[in-house]
Amino acid sequence: MNIAFVGWLILRILRWLLWIALIVYSAHFILFRDSHIDPYGHLFLSTEVTIFGLIQAAVFAGFLELMMRERAGRARPAFGRDWAPDEARRY
Repeated sequence: MNIAFVGWLILRILRWLLWIALIVYSAHFILFRDSHIDPYGHLFLSTEVTIFGLIQAAVFAGFLELMMRERAGRARPAFGRDWAPDEARRY
């Protein structure tokens, strides 16, 4: 296992964690809307930054993941393709 492959795996996990965090924060926003809105009906700056930042961070992590996948020499995914390496299929 080389450093590019480990980087690819870390970025892959990070991307999924960021999307999950966005979904959880959005559910919190829906359930507790009053704690995110001021008396004038505007979003607090912290809420805007968090939602926008999580989205941007997830997309950026996805782009870095694509870059690291190319550096690691992993094949691009194809619809219906088996992810097991050739050595694992022989047994």
